[in-house]
Amino acid sequence: MAKDLDELLDEVESKFCRPDPLRLGMVEQPRGGGGGGGGGGGILSNDRNRAEAKENLRSTETFKKEHDLDSLINEIFEEPNFDKKRFKLKSKSSGNASVRASIQGLGKSCSPVYLGGSAVACGIGTNTSQRACDHLRCIACDFWVVSYNDYGWDKSCDYLFFRNNMPEFHKLKTKLIKKKGTRAYACQCSWRTIEELTDLQTDHHLRWVCGKH
Repeated sequence: MAKDLDELLDEVESKFCRPDPLRLGMVEQPRGGGGGGGGGGGILSNDRNRAEAKENLRSTETFKKEHDLDSLINEIFEEPNFDKKRFKLKSKSSGNASVRASIQGLGKSCSPVYLGGSAVACGIGTNTSQRACDHLRCIACDFWVVSYNDYGWDKSCDYLFFRNNMPEFHKLKTKLIKKKGTRAYACQCSWRTIEELTDLQTDHHLRWVCGKH
C-alpha cells in the first residue's frame, strides 16, 4: 500500500508540480533581484507547489480511507445480521412450541363422557375432573350435538322438528323454554334436558360420543 502511494505521488508530481521547460523563462522575477535571484525564487515556488501537492494528496487519501471506513461501519449496522436472525429463530422456535402444544392438546377424549346442567363446567371429562363434554357427536345422524345453557326442551318436541330445524338456533328456539340451571342438548335425531351431572353411558338410547378436544 505504501509503495502504491509513493508511485501515485511521483505521478502527480511529474504531471502537476515539475515546471514546464518551455515556461521556465516566464517565471516572474522578484522585485529588486537579479537573474540568480529570479532562479532561486522559481525553485522555491516549485518546491512549495510540490509540498502542497503532496499534502493535498495525503489529505485526499486519508479522507477516502475514513469515508470507506465510515461506509463499511454503516453497512455493518444497517445490514440485518445476527440480532435479527436470532430474533427470527426465537420466534420460529416459539411458534413451533405453540404448534406442538396445540397438537398435543388435540385428540383427547372424555372418559367417561358426562352431560350436565348449566352449573356444570364444560371441558374434558375424567374420573377426577367431572366436566360436561362440549364436543359431542352423534354417530346415528352424524351431527354435532348443540347445547344451550339455562334452557330446556318443550315436551311437544319430536323427531321431525329436529330433523327439519337442526342446527339453526332461530328455528330451534321456538321449542326452547327458559329454565335456570338446566342445559338443553340436541342432535338431528335425539334431544335431552339435563339438570345434573350425568354419565352418558347410563342413557342407552343416545348414540352420542366425545368428538375429541
